[in-house]
Amino acid sequence: MERVHENLVDATFGPRAKAYVDSAVHSKGADLEALEAIVGELKPARAIDVGCGGGHVSYLLARHAGRVTAADLSSEMLAAVAAAAKERGLANLETAQTTAERLPFEDGTFDFLATRYSAHHWRDFEGGIRQARRVLKTGGRAAFIDAYSTGVPLLDTHLQAVEIIRDPSHVRDYSAAEWMATLARSGFQAIDYRTWRVRMDFPVWMARLGAPESAGISIRALQATAPAETREHFSIEPDGSFMLDVMMIQAQAV
Repeated sequence: MERVHENLVDATFGPRAKAYVDSAVHSKGADLEALEAIVGELKPARAIDVGCGGGHVSYLLARHAGRVTAADLSSEMLAAVAAAAKERGLANLETAQTTAERLPFEDGTFDFLATRYSAHHWRDFEGGIRQARRVLKTGGRAAFIDAYSTGVPLLDTHLQAVEIIRDPSHVRDYSAAEWMATLARSGFQAIDYRTWRVRMDFPVWMARLGAPESAGISIRALQATAPAETREHFSIEPDGSFMLDVMMIQAQAV
């Protein structure tokens, strides 16, 4: 039973590998600009992108790090990333097929770790964070980027419902408080915290994952009946497009 969730994630995203490599939402953004500034200053010898998806963080890291590992559980996603890296001339980028909870690397292997839009799929969120700390050298830096819950129950319920209707492999968008507590328990010290709002174009968002029409109908029904506070917070538009809360926590391994 342990592998059932991972199989669901793989089946959901593997066939959509090229869509994520080409995704405008994933290939640009203020969070990537902030991450590039951090990595450009640190210039780590070895870096890892955990749950690399379409590889956009990996490509960024490869421009500044000596050696980069793009890690993901989907072999199809990794093949797409390897092909894109070759096209971009990134010879210092390698791939590794693995889950976030069982990283196959020695303790203290990396100087820098990043994960973006991945943690909400992890079967064991805290286990993944502990693994991130284990493979980082003491004093090493990490950047955790993901959609997050405000922690307000009314908004949280809507967000989780919409997410899982579109993507059955979704587990949870955690609140900033949950992130901070988990990082502290796992041996990290948070040193910076930033938030952004990202517009999700509803038709594009649904098509990128190949979500069925029935899922779109269900989500639109939820949006239509949502209370005013929810509609206002997510800035829900007539076509279903909405604003998603995204955060980045920069932390140091202690």
